[in-house]
Amino acid sequence: MELVPSFVELVQQVAPVFTAPTFNSFLTVLTGWAFARRRVVTRMIEAADAVKTPGRDDVKHHSAFHRVFSAARWSLDGLGLAVFKLIEPWLDGDAVLLSLDDTLARKRGLKVFGVGMHHDPLLSTRKTALMNWGHSWVVLCVIVALPFRPNHYFSLPILFRLYVNKKTATKKRLRYRTRPELAVEMLGVLCKHYENRRFHAVADSAYGGQSVLANLPANCDLTSRLGLEARLYEPPPVRKPGTTGRPRKRGRRLPTPRQMLEQRTRRLTLNIYGRRDRSRVADQVARMHAVPQRPLRVVAVEPLSGGRKTQAFYSTCHEATASQVLNWYAMRWSIEQTFHDAKGHLGFEQPQGWSRKAVERTAPTAMLLYSLIVLWFATEGHRHYRTPNRPWYRKKSCASFADMLNTLRCESVREQVLSLGLQGQGSKNVLKTLFIAVQQAA
Repeated sequence: MELVPSFVELVQQVAPVFTAPTFNSFLTVLTGWAFARRRVVTRMIEAADAVKTPGRDDVKHHSAFHRVFSAARWSLDGLGLAVFKLIEPWLDGDAVLLSLDDTLARKRGLKVFGVGMHHDPLLSTRKTALMNWGHSWVVLCVIVALPFRPNHYFSLPILFRLYVNKKTATKKRLRYRTRPELAVEMLGVLCKHYENRRFHAVADSAYGGQSVLANLPANCDLTSRLGLEARLYEPPPVRKPGTTGRPRKRGRRLPTPRQMLEQRTRRLTLNIYGRRDRSRVADQVARMHAVPQRPLRVVAVEPLSGGRKTQAFYSTCHEATASQVLNWYAMRWSIEQTFHDAKGHLGFEQPQGWSRKAVERTAPTAMLLYSLIVLWFATEGHRHYRTPNRPWYRKKSCASFADMLNTLRCESVREQVLSLGLQGQGSKNVLKTLFIAVQQAA
């Protein structure tokens, strides 16, 4: 099997990250990743027809494809930054929006590097928190709007860090780092590489605390959730000449987000989360107790529709309006869709590597492939997409990620079949039957 040439041309733009032999093997793995039913290396090379057999010298030994992840010399961060360059032409606005979150990849086995017990949000409820055995990945994505699907945002993954819990880190003699510390590290890598660009990260409350807010790169802003009882302050008063003692860090105490809603508020209607939301909103410029040197736009929201609870948000862009802050935070939901699609359609949890390099490289490749497929569809694939004829589902007008992946598969097979040059009576019927079969299989 071979991927359609337009997709190969897109992938070749990240080739400088690899050596030539490693890139050829990596491209073969990506081909198998798009076609395989189970995403382990052996199934990938089988789907890509890259299994070396007696008398066949046109493919490598299967161990060479395992070494792409376990031993080859290439940088995952370098590959992620190369994918960011592919995303750049689609960016608009002064600041690049980023989404930040972590996700669990369930695993089995005691010898797999970095595994441990982590919170499982899919099995947990609001009353009961459940744990599961596996890998916890902290992922940094670029939020981008693409023309083939108006009023929709995609989170395209670029950088990754494997979180190792304290018990496992102590056992393996590794330096323990929290998820927020890993998030700050990834933001530092991206912001340092593009010092002249402005970035704006959007994350939930797990990444909105002091450890992230106090260590943000100079060219990066943050929008996140805030506790309803958070202590807020005015800036410290101007110090008078001749005053002795330590300068004040905080000014007068301001109302908490909950108290803000007890005062005078205004009503706001926003089109977020795919619906029209009406809310009572109060906002102010304030400073958090833990990071008093940074002014924030604090927004308290009491929904009047949609069934959500009272919440509070903040943004380091203190000159922004309340509606802007709420719209920014709503864009964060696109990363949850990315995790869902990468696990359900690209087998993010399925790779079986156990060594450190294999673990840290293989699963993130599924997320990077997600980014590449979405970019290919925005560039070329949308021209070949045809909405399925489903009379019982007439509201669907835009392609989902499953449709993008199926379009890539079908166009790749179409290119190969048409290159055979079938002629003669009945050849059109043969091609039509074959394309229908491929579409159903995809």
